[in-house]
Amino acid sequence: MNVTREVILDLLPLYVAGEASPATRELIEAFLKGDPNLAAQVQAMRAEGAAGPQASALPPELAMKSLRRTRQVLAWQRWLFGIGIALTAIGCSLRIEFDGMKPTSLHLLMFDYPFAFGVSFVAGIVCLLVYRALRRRQRTGG
Repeated sequence: MNVTREVILDLLPLYVAGEASPATRELIEAFLKGDPNLAAQVQAMRAEGAAGPQASALPPELAMKSLRRTRQVLAWQRWLFGIGIALTAIGCSLRIEFDGMKPTSLHLLMFDYPFAFGVSFVAGIVCLLVYRALRRRQRTGG
């Protein structure tokens, strides 16, 4: 069986990660005996892999738990941002009165209902601050 260098190069990631079958390992090792340059590259890949992300890979259960937690935090962020924008926008609500097709008065509702505006504005700002804190925490990896 004639195995080309390209086939071996395709199989190298599995071999270096230790996920190749015994038959594939034998095939690659036999090929590496005849190609010292490629054997040196494989040794370098193994050295990188030992110090790289493969050495600190998370167990599957922990990775799924982390994924679920990240999805939950992102959902909270979306909700907090939407609610914060909606509550702060309530203060910009207008009441327009018409006489026929002609507007006769224009009132910002925050002047007509200052307490309701204040409560919704403060709640909206709190939502936006919590949203910002979650974003910052997510970006810093904390």
